[in-house]
Amino acid sequence: MTETRGRKPREIDELDRLILWELARDGRISNNDLAERVHASPSTTSARLRALRDDGLVQSIHAQLDWTAVGLPVQAVIAVRMRLRTELDSYATKIVHMPWVVSVSYLGGPDDFLIHVGCTSTEQLREVVATYFNSDTAVASTRTQLLFEHLVGAQYMDHLSGWSEILGDVPPPA
Repeated sequence: MTETRGRKPREIDELDRLILWELARDGRISNNDLAERVHASPSTTSARLRALRDDGLVQSIHAQLDWTAVGLPVQAVIAVRMRLRTELDSYATKIVHMPWVVSVSYLGGPDDFLIHVGCTSTEQLREVVATYFNSDTAVASTRTQLLFEHLVGAQYMDHLSGWSEILGDVPPPA
């Protein structure tokens, strides 16, 4: 069973799992190539993908950008600890709309959020953190760390055969 936000869980079968695996590896895959990889007809994969989207299992497909090329060479993550836990949802809604924010992650532990930002310079980063995070009365503290490189695991999954290697028991280190 798969839980989706605000929806009833639904069973996913092996074909759904294969489609999701291939999309996680390459969100730009054409329907014909997807059909070939999962050994199904293009009409079947198209219908299944539509159902996966409708059911919330595929929420969106993103491009992995070269942030430097678009003028945002300084990447950072900002750990934010809130004063009151009751303000988490409203704060997340507010910050996700900031122009520098790439992503927002809710955390368990001492910090409440991990916010990935992109800036034109370290000066702009300092100004964004000071103006929009540190001066916010709802924020108890922040910690900012520069990102030198950001690797996305899905881009390095070619050595895996499918979800079974991830969903199964964790093997001992090699």
